[in-house]
Amino acid sequence: MDKSINEKFERLKEIFQSMGKVVVAFSGGVDSTLLLKVARDTLGDNNVLAVTALSPLYPERELGEAKKSIETLGVRHRLIQSNELEIPGFSKNPPNRCYYCKDKLFRELKDLTKEEAISFVVEGSTLDDDKDHRPGRVAIQELGIRSPLKEALFTKIEVRKLSKRLGLPTWDKPSFACLASRFPYGEEITEEALRMVDAAEDFLFGLGFKQVRVRHYGNLARIEILKEEMTRLMNGSLGEKVVNHLKKIGYRYITLDLQGFRSGSMNEVLG
Repeated sequence: MDKSINEKFERLKEIFQSMGKVVVAFSGGVDSTLLLKVARDTLGDNNVLAVTALSPLYPERELGEAKKSIETLGVRHRLIQSNELEIPGFSKNPPNRCYYCKDKLFRELKDLTKEEAISFVVEGSTLDDDKDHRPGRVAIQELGIRSPLKEALFTKIEVRKLSKRLGLPTWDKPSFACLASRFPYGEEITEEALRMVDAAEDFLFGLGFKQVRVRHYGNLARIEILKEEMTRLMNGSLGEKVVNHLKKIGYRYITLDLQGFRSGSMNEVLG
């Protein structure tokens, strides 16, 4: 591993040492898993609490993988209920939707710190998160939530490299964003529509596609997969199988985005 990542790794451990005890916002993704691993190794089991939100915005498969990571790491873990659709204004899906979500979540986590006599809440943002439309960062800053990976100047690629070195199975896990990110801004987010997106993506993952987004436009689905996997989808009977299944879910029109998978494609309309 290159010298730069080693230096950032040491800086990350120093950041945790300076905090003493932490609540880790844990989704089970690449970034939060590395964050939790380093926090536990640096501070010990008794000084780290991982918290995962149960939400209609996150699929069961993600929760299952998060629980597996918790078992492997041996960290204290709490689950909290969080239905973002109940937040006034959230379901209308404005461009700052993510602010409402993060504000609610991290206020709840800050309340937990009082119960646990812990001073800090940490989350897994990296330097790359500043390159996209991230209104949730405003809430994180307003509430004084720490972002140790970002403070140590980690990029997402470096997070994966360090995760691999530390033996974390998440090092090559596909990136994931909450299901609300599948909706164009201004289109209402409902539980029924979230279930449609979840079912469609779960089916595609089950077919072996590594990276998947199903963007939801009412009765139209826009599928994003890796460009190198497009030929497989279009050859033979697999494409027809996907169309038939997504129609059973409730979509009438099924399209394939020729630009392929890209994080935050719904933000492209924001310029």
